Amino acid sequence: MEKTSDNKIAVVAIMVNDFDAVEKVNATIHEFRDYIIGRLGIPYKQRNLSVISLVMDAPQELINSLSGKLGMISGVSSKVLTAK
Repeated sequence: MEKTSDNKIAVVAIMVNDFDAVEKVNATIHEFRDYIIGRLGIPYKQRNLSVISLVMDAPQELINSLSGKLGMISGVSSKVLTAK
């Protein structure tokens, strides 16, 4: 991973409502592993939900690409918060 001034620091929030999607979510996250500087996953079994937060240092296009790919997985939603 090359850090440039074009890179952004962002948090990607991911909600997984379908546990059958977990393997696809992890595979997608793995594709972007070089840009992930931190990951926190919380399984919330009482609500049949998993919450994952990723901290990334990457170009905005890559951050958006990850979030978009995750959002296309059935049972998964994803949002990005970027530092100014």
